[in-house]
Amino acid sequence: MNYKETLQYIHSLLRFGSRPGLERIRILLERLGNPQDKLKFIHVAGTNGKGSTTSMIAAALSKAGYRTGQYISPYVVEFRERMQIDGEMIGKDELSALMDRVRPEIEAMAAKDEIITEFEAITAAAFLWFYERGCDIVCLEVGLGGRFDATNVIGTPEASVICSISLDHVEILGHTLSQIAMEKCGIIKPHGITVCYPLQEPEALAVIMEHAAESENLLVMGNFASAEILEENMLGSRFVYRDMELELSMAGQHQIANAITAVETLLALRSKGYALSDTAIKEGLASVRFPARMEVLSRSPLIVLDGAHNLSGMEAMERVVASLDKKVTVIMGMLSDKDYQACAALMAPHVKKFAAIRPENPRALDPKVLADLVRPYCQETEAFESYDAAISFAMEGLLPEDALFICGSLYLATSMREKMTAILQNR
Repeated sequence: MNYKETLQYIHSLLRFGSRPGLERIRILLERLGNPQDKLKFIHVAGTNGKGSTTSMIAAALSKAGYRTGQYISPYVVEFRERMQIDGEMIGKDELSALMDRVRPEIEAMAAKDEIITEFEAITAAAFLWFYERGCDIVCLEVGLGGRFDATNVIGTPEASVICSISLDHVEILGHTLSQIAMEKCGIIKPHGITVCYPLQEPEALAVIMEHAAESENLLVMGNFASAEILEENMLGSRFVYRDMELELSMAGQHQIANAITAVETLLALRSKGYALSDTAIKEGLASVRFPARMEVLSRSPLIVLDGAHNLSGMEAMERVVASLDKKVTVIMGMLSDKDYQACAALMAPHVKKFAAIRPENPRALDPKVLADLVRPYCQETEAFESYDAAISFAMEGLLPEDALFICGSLYLATSMREKMTAILQNR
C-alpha cells in the first residue's frame, strides 16, 4: 500500500470495538511477537493535559540522550503525529511498510470474527515500530479512559501519570468524577509509581489515592502553590519549581500545572536511576510546541487556536481570555455530546463578536443552537456552515490590538489552522 491507501485502510477499521476489553489487541500483539513486552513505558491518562504532559516528558528524555518514543491521540495536523521518536514523526513510506505487515494479521483475525478497531491497529503497529527502532523508553498517551484502552495491554510502566480529570465521554466512562477516575486509574499497575496532577479535584484524587494504595504504588503529587511564577502571558510562562527556573511556550496556568506533573514524573525516573539532569528537564520543557493548545498563530492581532473541547478545557481558556484587555472575537464549534451549554455560558460574557460553526464530525452540534445560546450576551453573533464564511465574519474589522480565539473541538483545529495560516501568510 502507498501512504494514501494506508490511511484509507486504517480509517476503514471500526472506531470503537463491539465490546470492551483487551482480548483482541492481546491476540494481535501475540501474532506480532509481543513487542510491548520488550519496551519500557511512561503511561499517561486523564481528561485534559495528556498530550502536553506526554510531550514535555518525552522532550526531556530525548534531551537527556534517551531514544524516546511518543504515542499521542488524537493528531491535529498530520496522522503521523501519533507515532514519533525523538520528536520526528514516522515516515510515510515507513508507516505504509509497517501496516503492510500488520494488516495480514488483522485480516486473519477478522476471518475468525475477531474484529480489530482502528485504535487497536495503530497501537499495535506503534509498539512494533518503537521496538524495532530501538527505543529506550516510550511515552504512551491513553486514547480513551484507561482500564479498557488498547494501550493498557502493557505491564507495570516506569510511571503511571494521571493528568487532570473532569467530566467527559460520560456515556462511556461514567457520569461522576469518581467513576471517570476509576476508569483512568485502570493504568495503575502493581508495585509501580503513580504521578498525579497537582490541582486534581478532591473526588477524583480520593479514587487515585485508593487505587495507588491498593496497587502498592508510590504516589507522587506536585505542589502547585510552591511554583513561583515570574512571568505569564499569551506566549507562555516562566516560573521556578524545585529550584529550577523553567520556561513554557504554552499559555495558561493549567500548562504550568501540566509542567509540574511532567517534572515530578522526570524526578521519579531520576530516582530510579535515569540520567536526567536539570538542564535536560529545562531544555525539554522549553522546546515543546503543541498544535492547537493555546497556539498563537499571530501576535498582532492576537489569534489563538485552542482545542478546548470540554468544560474543563474551556475553563482554562476562559481564564486566559478574561485576563486580556482586548476586544475579543470567538469562532467556536462543538460536538453535541459535550457540555456545550456550560461552555457557551462561560465564554459568552467576554465576547464582542461570535461565530458559531459546525466541526467536521458526525456528532457536531448545529451552529444555530450554539449561536442562540450566545446571542443574549453578544448581539453580534452569527451561525455558519462554512469555515471560510466564519473566518471572513470574524476577521472583518479585527484591529491589531484585538484578539481572535478559535476553539471548541479538535475536529475543527486542522482545517482552521491551515486556513488561518494561509490567510496570515498572504497578509
